[in-house]
Amino acid sequence: MPYSHAHYAGNLVDGAYSLGLFGDVATEMCIRTDGDEGLFASYSDVQFRAPVRAGDVLEISCELVRVGRRSRVMEFAVHVVARGAATAERPGAAQVLAEPLLATSATGTVVVPG
Repeated sequence: MPYSHAHYAGNLVDGAYSLGLFGDVATEMCIRTDGDEGLFASYSDVQFRAPVRAGDVLEISCELVRVGRRSRVMEFAVHVVARGAATAERPGAAQVLAEPLLATSATGTVVVPG
């Protein structure tokens, strides 16, 4: 997570950044399953569970949970897998977390051409 995306005290990144990442993985899922980028129709049950900070290393997951004629429902998650631990001597230092930290989850619906 680049420091240029930190907008709040404590180097916090806004939650909308996670939603943008979900859009990217939804596009990949649609291309893999339907051969088309699809269009995002809606999000439901968006949960911001833990902070994302500049310097974090994120892992984004997407699971296809329902397939309609043209709609695809997906569940998304952002996990923090490593956290920046910069010091004056080691500005690029980071630590892998013992357990990934669930930062954001959501359910989303996309539509693809019929």
